[in-house]
Amino acid sequence: MSDGEGVDRRGFLLKAGFAGALALGIGSATIQSMPGRERGPVTIDPRAYARPRAQGDPVGQAGQVRPVAATTPRPGTPFRGTVTQLTPFRDPLPTMATARGDRFGGVDNLTIRMRPNYVRLHSQLPPTKIWGFDGRFPGPIIEARRGKPLRVTWTNELTGPYPLPVVEILFDENADPYQWDVPGREGVAPRADVAALPGWTSVHLHGHFSDGGSDGWAEDAVLAGRSQLVEYRNDQPATTLWYHDHAMHITRWNVMSGLLGMYILRDDEEASLRLPSGDREVPLLICDRNFDTDDKNRLTGTMLHKTTVMSTDPLRQVRSFAGPYTLVNGAIWPFKDVEPDWYRFRMANASNTRPYVVQAVTEDGKPLPPNTIFVIGSDAGLLGAPVDVAGGFSLAASERADVLIDFRALAGKKVLLRNIDYDPGPWPDFLQFRVAQRGRQSGFRLPKTLARSFTRVTEKQPVEAERMVMLTPVGVSHARLWEMQKIEAPPGPFPIDGIVQLKEQDGSVTTWKRMAYQWTDPTQYTVKAGSWERWRFVNLDWSGWPHPMHVHVCAFQPVKRGFYNIDGFQFIDLPGGGIGGGTTTPVFWERSEPVAPDQAGWKDVVNVAAGESVDVVAKFADVTGKFVYHCHMLEHEDMSMMRPFLVQPKEVIAIAKSMAHELPPTAGGGHGH
Repeated sequence: MSDGEGVDRRGFLLKAGFAGALALGIGSATIQSMPGRERGPVTIDPRAYARPRAQGDPVGQAGQVRPVAATTPRPGTPFRGTVTQLTPFRDPLPTMATARGDRFGGVDNLTIRMRPNYVRLHSQLPPTKIWGFDGRFPGPIIEARRGKPLRVTWTNELTGPYPLPVVEILFDENADPYQWDVPGREGVAPRADVAALPGWTSVHLHGHFSDGGSDGWAEDAVLAGRSQLVEYRNDQPATTLWYHDHAMHITRWNVMSGLLGMYILRDDEEASLRLPSGDREVPLLICDRNFDTDDKNRLTGTMLHKTTVMSTDPLRQVRSFAGPYTLVNGAIWPFKDVEPDWYRFRMANASNTRPYVVQAVTEDGKPLPPNTIFVIGSDAGLLGAPVDVAGGFSLAASERADVLIDFRALAGKKVLLRNIDYDPGPWPDFLQFRVAQRGRQSGFRLPKTLARSFTRVTEKQPVEAERMVMLTPVGVSHARLWEMQKIEAPPGPFPIDGIVQLKEQDGSVTTWKRMAYQWTDPTQYTVKAGSWERWRFVNLDWSGWPHPMHVHVCAFQPVKRGFYNIDGFQFIDLPGGGIGGGTTTPVFWERSEPVAPDQAGWKDVVNVAAGESVDVVAKFADVTGKFVYHCHMLEHEDMSMMRPFLVQPKEVIAIAKSMAHELPPTAGGGHGH
């Protein structure tokens, strides 16, 4: 990409010259704006979008929402497009509304309604139809406090003709030009089966320690006219969480439609640090999208999920979605006016797939100097001390980062947040800060110690059980989760379906047998409520995919990372038909890698690169029920990279054993590795 002409292969993307209650009818949402700039609803006539608006037109900035009735075109009559290019940093960063529960019966209660609406994602785009929590994209920030339970009624009002607002297209991987991240359908008909999907939802509060009945079990989704009633105990440290749809088989399209939002949990330990607050505390919910085009290649604003088909034999294998347009708080490539002072940014990667390595750079592309940008918290809470991340920090799908930036030495300058881990095509800079010449000084000073309660977990932490999960390659099958059991080596010959051998750093060879991998296979893992466990994820995918692995109702710390030569794993033609897999020779250890300091805190997502093995030590919450763990690439989650597990009281597990009830083989114990 040249400095003077920032366009993709078909000239769609860029302008030239930019440097790189438990309701029962009682609890209702109390909605207010976060401090800062608020843009209220407006009424827009869709017919006005038959032509592009002028560059300086102040009407219809990104992030605005409005009633459906004011803008709904006739069914089957999409908006005409406006422009073929979108100008980065034209629109201000939208201010997200907040929702707090109303007190009733000694408990906070909140009702949030999922409903269709139209929003502006960029001032040069026509309105985009969405499904949104309270009709917003993203949904409101739910504010909660540790120790104060919140009962939420998630009400499904997703009705009307052609309910799903996302167009789904299947493309051949060998299409020319390459279609993965290019706008428009190229004349390919949308999938009728996807267009016919009803509004069927199950809301999951990601990272929250919920009992099974409130976690958003994927198969317990509800249709329009029904509600999901949950209770969030909020019995965990202050952190940034996010909520999203988790409906079985269709999560990727429901989330892309707009069913996502942020949840902020606060506590006294966090408050004692006197971190930047008010308009100096800014949530940043990041995701990527693609759009359809009209017959003149102009962007229509209709969200487009382009699925690239890699093969169809023996089953359809597809590439996970990634889009060319990065949105922050529901606006494409926005800007944010800041004063020369400290700011706190709560960042969450809500993309289907796209990983970010975020770096703050000046207009000329130079990284900010040391002691300017720090990570102070990860998925599940504050770190023990700030980590300087001038060189960048990772943000895989569904990971969060709590970030402080000191703008005091940057008065009058522009600063960009850039994804330095991006595919050719997408515009890497996704948010611009415009630092004022002067401003209020808060007097904030970076503390040397953050969470005094934080303790770094080590490999020596005693655990109740050890789990081995292997991630198989994308190839003749989808990537899968293999739950493994350690066994004595069989006599061979190798390969044997479901048998994997590992040669460790000390030269020892261990042999592992697959116990389960399909969603419908019997549950293998029973966890004692409140216990410590060690989980090991080994990525055997030589096709190159990293997998962001998420385990529900626990917080964990990565304690060991290493890379293996995985050439020995191969697919196998089974005698009775079908495809299996196993090792012809052991996959073997090549090198160890340290855990990055910003990744060494409490987390609920860990990114496992191709050929990588990651060990995490997890503390499970004192909750019970049936839960899942899965890859958080939404296409992978929908296509078999998800497995169930149980959490039960240790006393109940003991009773079951005393009655000789059949339990999963690793219940209450484990297999070493």
